[in-house]
Amino acid sequence: MSSGMTYVEDRFTFSTKLKRVTYALMGIGVIFLIIGIVSGINNPNWANRVWADVLINNHFLLGIAFTSVFFIAAHTIGYGGWHLMIARIPQALGMWIPIAGLIMLVIVIGNWLHLHHIYHWADPAVTDPGSEHYDPLIADKTNFLNLPFWTFRYLLYFGIWGFFAWSLRKLSLAQDMTASLGTYRREKVFSAIFIVLFAVSSSTQSWDFIMSIDTHWYSTLFGWYNFATMFVSGLAAMVLLTIFLKRQGYLKNVTQEHLHDLAKFMFGFSIFWTYLWFSQYMLIWYANLGEETVYFKTRLDHYPFLFFLMFFINFFVPFLGLMSAKPKRKFGGRLVWVAAIVLFGHWLDFFLMVIPGATKVMSEGHAEYPVTLGIFELGFLCGFIGLFLYVFFTWLSKASLVPRNHPFFKESLVHHV
Repeated sequence: MSSGMTYVEDRFTFSTKLKRVTYALMGIGVIFLIIGIVSGINNPNWANRVWADVLINNHFLLGIAFTSVFFIAAHTIGYGGWHLMIARIPQALGMWIPIAGLIMLVIVIGNWLHLHHIYHWADPAVTDPGSEHYDPLIADKTNFLNLPFWTFRYLLYFGIWGFFAWSLRKLSLAQDMTASLGTYRREKVFSAIFIVLFAVSSSTQSWDFIMSIDTHWYSTLFGWYNFATMFVSGLAAMVLLTIFLKRQGYLKNVTQEHLHDLAKFMFGFSIFWTYLWFSQYMLIWYANLGEETVYFKTRLDHYPFLFFLMFFINFFVPFLGLMSAKPKRKFGGRLVWVAAIVLFGHWLDFFLMVIPGATKVMSEGHAEYPVTLGIFELGFLCGFIGLFLYVFFTWLSKASLVPRNHPFFKESLVHHV
C-alpha cells in the first residue's frame, strides 16, 4: 500500500434491518427457552438440559469476549501496531463480559439454591460422611470446591475481566482526543497487568466453571486447552466480523494485509489447539488410569460421532482450508466458511465438555446420558448469538471504527506483509 494513503473517518451505524436480524435470533432463543422451561417442570432431565445449555453458550461467548481483550493487551505490550485498523472490533467484543457475568450469576444463584445439578460437588450430601451419597474423593476437594470460595472466585474473575475490558477501551477512545503519549503509556501498564491476571484466571476459571463438572476427573493441561479453544473462537469471530463490516462498506482502511495477519492467527492457533488436544488425549490414553480415562471413555462411548466430528472440524478444516496464502487474503469465499465452521466446531467442543457430566443420570448404579445435540441446542444457540451481536453492534456504533492519534497509527495504515 502506498505510504501516501490518507486517513478516512469511519463510523458504524447499527441499522434497523440489522437490529431486526438480532431480534429474530433472540426471539428464536426465547421460544426454545420457554419450551425448555415448560418441558422441565415435570422432567428433571429437561430442566438440567436447559441449565447446561445456558452454561455452554454463555461460556463459549465469554471466551470470545475476554480473549478479544487479551488480543488487544498482547499487541499493546508487544509494540504491535498492525491491528489498530480492526482494534475496535475486539474492544466491542469485550463489552459482552458484564452481560456474561449477569448470566453466570443466574447459574451461581441456581447452584446455591440447588435448582440444577450441573456441579455435583455443590450437593451437601456428597461431602457429609453420614450420608449414603458421601463421596470421599469430592470431600477431599472441599477446600477448593465449596460454594462460598467458588462464588468469590466468580466475582473476582468477572470483576477483573470487566474492569480491564472497560479500561482498555476507554483509554483507546481517550487516545482519539489527544496525541499525548501519556495515554498510550497507561494503556501499556493496564495491558501488562491484565496479561498477568489473565494468565492465571483463564486457567482457574476453566477449572471452576467447566472441569469441576466432572468432579472426579482432572487434567493439568485443561487450562491451556480451554484457552486455545476460546482464543481460536475469538479469532474466528474477529475474522467474520471484519469481513462483514468490510463488505458493508466500513473499515475502508483495512486491507488484505490486515485480514491475512488475522487469518494467520486463526490458522496458527488452530494448530496449537490440535497440539493441546492430542497431548491431553495421548497422555491420558498412555497412562491408562481409570480416574483419567473415564472422561474420554464417556465421550467415545456415548458421543462418538460428535467427538470425532469436533476434532475433524477444528483441525482438518482450518488446516486444509487455510494452508495456502490466497484464501487468507480474500474478504469472502473460503475464509468465511472456514471461520464459521471453526466457530461451530469450538462451540461443539464446549458442548462435549459440559453435557456428559452436567446431564448424566444415575440409574441402578449405572450412568445414563439422555441428552445429545438436537434442535433445542441449536435454537438456544441462535438466541445467545442474537443477544451477543446486539451488544456487540451497539458498542461498535458508539465510537469511530478508526483509532486516531495512536503512536503506531501510520504503521497500521500502511501495513504490508
